Amino acid sequence: MSPTPLGPGEQLAYGDPETLAATFERSAVLKRDLFGRIERGAVTLPDGSTLAVVRRNWRAGPWWTRPIASWLASREVTTLIAVTGLDAVPQLVYAGRGQLLRTWLDGAAMHEAQPRDPAWYSAARRLLVRLHRHGVTHNDLAKEPNWMVLADGRPGLIDFQLARVSRRRNGFFRMLAREDLRHLLKHKRTYAREHLTHRELEWLARPSLPARLLRDGMKPLYLFVTRRVLGWRDREGQGPRP
Repeated sequence: MSPTPLGPGEQLAYGDPETLAATFERSAVLKRDLFGRIERGAVTLPDGSTLAVVRRNWRAGPWWTRPIASWLASREVTTLIAVTGLDAVPQLVYAGRGQLLRTWLDGAAMHEAQPRDPAWYSAARRLLVRLHRHGVTHNDLAKEPNWMVLADGRPGLIDFQLARVSRRRNGFFRMLAREDLRHLLKHKRTYAREHLTHRELEWLARPSLPARLLRDGMKPLYLFVTRRVLGWRDREGQGPRP
């Protein structure tokens, strides 16, 4: 199954998605793995200018991982539609025919920029609040490469394959939102520990029950399957950034 092309009500102001996708020109391959290929490039807009984009091509992976890759891409499409217009996150340009195009965020990944200014973490927290107000939880913010320090110094977020769009702010949604914030505080502890408040230190000391179960049970199983069985390491962002 593949995500369907965007409908008329979901198209952004870039022009017809099918036409844009056909103009894609690749400038670099950013990542290859079991779930396909991620490329940087540009599409040509109706006025003749170009828009920097990232293309996720899940048909470039082996046939036996394509159902999972397609499912992950579908989640990302759903999420990017939900965050249309939200600043500092990618905007969806096209989805269909085994590929997804989204706008490029100019900047550096967290592990490269290593932000130490407490103002950056305050801005990152406000970004998460805006994300959650759109009914979206990211669910993969323990990974530093998913955090960006944009060219203008602001925080940004990428990689929404594991994100979840919720219609209701129920207990499960609040738990996931809390985990998003807790992972931000873990990164603040790494790079700006002296700026952690007493309340933030208490929050870090009390992870939720699901977080403890993931850490103690599911994560070792995940690492065994991906690294020992599949021979795959999720190194997104460790080299050229998607």
